[in-house]
Amino acid sequence: METGNDIVVKSWLELQEALFKDSWDERISRFRSSYVYRGNWNKDFNLSTSLMRIGSQYDTLEPHLLRNFRKYAHNSASPAGDSIWNWLAVAQHHGLPTRLLDWTYSPYVALHFATADISQYDQDASVTCINYVKTSQHLPEALKKALADEGSNVFTPEMLEPVAPSLKSLQSFQQEDYVIFLEPPSLDQRIVHQYALFSLMSSVKAELNTWLRQHPDLYFRVIIPASLKWEVRDKLDQANITERVLFPGLSGLSQWLKRHYTHS
Repeated sequence: METGNDIVVKSWLELQEALFKDSWDERISRFRSSYVYRGNWNKDFNLSTSLMRIGSQYDTLEPHLLRNFRKYAHNSASPAGDSIWNWLAVAQHHGLPTRLLDWTYSPYVALHFATADISQYDQDASVTCINYVKTSQHLPEALKKALADEGSNVFTPEMLEPVAPSLKSLQSFQQEDYVIFLEPPSLDQRIVHQYALFSLMSSVKAELNTWLRQHPDLYFRVIIPASLKWEVRDKLDQANITERVLFPGLSGLSQWLKRHYTHS
């Protein structure tokens, strides 16, 4: 998905400038970014969801996947609250194909995912940056009001449930597609440490790539050349942005050590 919104960086310093672009907030005289970030090891990957990748009939399979997940997982993975939004977050967190995409408020966490796989260091990476504050201007009025009433720019399951109790209800507000950003419940330390949130489109068949191309003022991409990946990776490790921290537990520790002791 190469676009005119791409910023190709050539050094670590240029990368910092690009990722923290437009982060100064005049209202409060602080550096508070309005962007969320998603890193990918290959700049050519698009923003398709895991649900879209299961086959051509994915849109008809979504309710069946969620219904059966809730049925079989209820005793072992029941979230706090029985709303579809809590269940959707739990399902995504545990690898079920859903319409959700993972994002983070941290540009460095996004950089981690763009550089974690050292077997792909011959590929240019990317970090997609979306202005989640401005995207809310394209929400239906009922959802805008729900955010305004809470003084928030993103939803939680508890905020979304009263106004949109189902996935189907999202399409009832307006014909035009829109994107919602949803903060998941703190299911475990992984979500907390990754400073994570999700996006979802109002229609299961709507593509975020397409929507962003229609709203180019809402995003940009930072392209990280393959030649820069090792420097980025080493500096992230020194800054303690590693699997050991982002994936608490023995698996994350093992992944970090494996990469740490692998030489280019």
